[in-house]
Amino acid sequence: MKPIRAIDAFSLGRSPLSDDERKNLRREKLQQQKEDGYQQLAELCRFGEYDAAQHLANRNPRWGYEIVGGEVMERED
Repeated sequence: MKPIRAIDAFSLGRSPLSDDERKNLRREKLQQQKEDGYQQLAELCRFGEYDAAQHLANRNPRWGYEIVGGEVMERED
């Protein structure tokens, strides 16, 4: 942590991100959403809520999953 005297109240804060940093952050966020989505779908299937899992998978096509025979599978487009 910086001492209070070292903080410039007129600075704009952190430096802006480069295009590569933005792409990496977007990619990481998408991957995390995909992993979280898989967990949600798998949990619904585990509870026997296949219709709810299918509905959730259809509402979130960017996750890339579908429900086949009560299991979460990667969607093949």
